[in-house]
Amino acid sequence: MEITVSKFFKVTLAALAFTLSGAAMAQGKIAVVNLQEAILQTDLAQKRIEEVRNGDDYKADKAEFDKLKAEMEELVKSFQKDAAVMSQEQQTAARQKLASKQSDLEHVGGKLQQAEQVAGQQLLQELSPKVQEVLRELIATEGIGLLMPRASVIHADPGYSITAKVTDKLNQAN
Repeated sequence: MEITVSKFFKVTLAALAFTLSGAAMAQGKIAVVNLQEAILQTDLAQKRIEEVRNGDDYKADKAEFDKLKAEMEELVKSFQKDAAVMSQEQQTAARQKLASKQSDLEHVGGKLQQAEQVAGQQLLQELSPKVQEVLRELIATEGIGLLMPRASVIHADPGYSITAKVTDKLNQAN
């Protein structure tokens, strides 16, 4: 009798596990997406960012950034080479000059970054309706039961990501 009950319990447990996994499969698969990456990797986004980078203001800021960066590197080399023979006052003055140059570099770098971010935000707003369409289509065709933003997931194998598919569909739509 004990063997029969044990066997019955095992068979019931196996059937229950099989049924639960079947129910989970019927609900659809799980996927993650990074919408910002999907949009910014589109051909349209690359074109817009290139347009921003070819703008006169951006080019001027980029030239200033490159100049400041070269000056900063030269100041660092000079300070490292001469620091041992500098007086305390000279070291303090050199550090202040480095800090000032670093501040200038960060300011100009921030302007460059902001110009690209503004273009990216405009593009995100512009493509938002198309992204929603593409997501609905992919959810239906891929049988996705749960779609999560990539930033909300601690770990997901690359096979769970539909980011590249979203980018491809957006490129086809444009």
